[in-house]
Amino acid sequence: MPLSSPPPSSPPGTDDVPVVLDRRDGPHGEVVLRRHGELLQIIANGCFLMDTSDGRSERLLVDAALGALGDRPRPAVLIGGLGVGFSLAHAAADPRWGRITVVEREPAVIDWHLTGPLSEFSREALADPRTEVVRADLIDYVNETCATYDALCLDIDNGPGWTVTEGNDSLYSEAGIASCARVLNPSGVLAVWSAKPSPEFEGTLRNAGFQRVRTEEVPVARGVPDVVHIGVLPG
Repeated sequence: MPLSSPPPSSPPGTDDVPVVLDRRDGPHGEVVLRRHGELLQIIANGCFLMDTSDGRSERLLVDAALGALGDRPRPAVLIGGLGVGFSLAHAAADPRWGRITVVEREPAVIDWHLTGPLSEFSREALADPRTEVVRADLIDYVNETCATYDALCLDIDNGPGWTVTEGNDSLYSEAGIASCARVLNPSGVLAVWSAKPSPEFEGTLRNAGFQRVRTEEVPVARGVPDVVHIGVLPG
């Protein structure tokens, strides 16, 4: 769940100075894992991306996709972006999901989950026999894989219209969404996390062939709510 705004202040009684736990030069620039009080944070090329403060929108992302599938037995889900592991953990905690595949392009992020501090959020999910983690760029993966899925939960960058990483905007273009659609089974669901509502993206979904397009908001105390855009392919 990336954000382009600064991270929230530390809770009372915690340290105010972030501590760098690991710094890597990855295929797309520098990535840093740091601890800020009780929170773990991921920083990419100096930009705050996400932390472990709240996973409500990631849980909504997964639940909205499952709900749109109706009573389909043991659906397979593809999760675009591992992040701090909230989406994966929530999917793996639900026995209704079948195969769970996560695509993550940053080797450091995968390492932090396998052997580092982020394992506390994903250990059980990674040990689940339904789970597979693929190290790849999602655009490359959806264009090259022969696998198909019932749902694709997309949580990369800030979502459509507000990307901070070069190249990610193409994922949310009509061509990028069409590539996502090619890995979905008939009546498959695309659920897309976004840091703000995007009426334009709803049009992109419809132009790419999705139906029953809608947007669900995550309630917040103040500011613009996170949202999940949902579309369903024809059966």
